[in-house]
Amino acid sequence: MGCVFCEIIKGEVPAHVVLDVPDAMAFLDTRPLFKGHTLLVPREHFETLPDLPEGQVGPLFTHARRLASAMESVLDAAGSFVAMNNRISQSVPHLHVHVVPRNRKDGLRGFFWPRQKYESDAEAADYASRLRDAVTATE
Repeated sequence: MGCVFCEIIKGEVPAHVVLDVPDAMAFLDTRPLFKGHTLLVPREHFETLPDLPEGQVGPLFTHARRLASAMESVLDAAGSFVAMNNRISQSVPHLHVHVVPRNRKDGLRGFFWPRQKYESDAEAADYASRLRDAVTATE
C-alpha cells in the first residue's frame, strides 16, 4: 500500500504546496482544523519522530518555526498550534508536523478538533500561496 504523502512529494497526488525545499515539503491539510492548517513532512519516508535521523530533527523544526511565524504574519492568527502524533492517531504513517493557526476563542479545546472545509479549491490555493510567499521570504 502506497503512502499518500510520498505520492504528494513525487507530484503524483495534487496538493496545495506551502513549502518545497530539498529536505521537506509542506502542504495544506485537506481536512483543516482551521484554514491554513499545514502539514510539514520530510521528503524521505520516516514513519515516526524516533525514526527521523538526529541530523534532520533541527532542520525539520526550523521549517516548522517558519511556518508558525507565517501563520501569524499572513493569516492574522494570534498564535499557532504545532503538534505531531507517533503511531496513535497518526492518520498517515509518514512523519508529519501539524502547524495550525490559532486565535483566542476559536473553538479548539483539548483534543476536540472540529474540522473545517475550504469554500473552494481557489480559496485553498489562496491560503497556500499567501503562506508560501511568507515562508519563502524568510529563507
